[in-house]
Amino acid sequence: MWRKPAYGWRNRGEFAKNLPMSNVVPFRRPAPTALRARCDVVSVADDLFAALDGVEDLAQRAALMGRPTVEVERTVQNLLDAVSALERALDCLGEGSEAAPA
Repeated sequence: MWRKPAYGWRNRGEFAKNLPMSNVVPFRRPAPTALRARCDVVSVADDLFAALDGVEDLAQRAALMGRPTVEVERTVQNLLDAVSALERALDCLGEGSEAAPA
């Protein structure tokens, strides 16, 4: 005949004593990225150019989506607005002051 062990059902050792059981899995936060050694105008402008190229490519691919026309137009227009914002940011870096408003 099977019976309950003398030490109890949930004997997990000293570590787990008096801890409530939970089905929640804790998520790890991503490790913070290390700051770049150089945060000068050239490196920031290079990153902005890379982002600009990526968003322009994304806008071209979004234009070819097989979705409803209104959805594609809105998506592409928002991406083109992002391209304009990146270009204004690059203008600010090049001029050393704020660019003219759009």
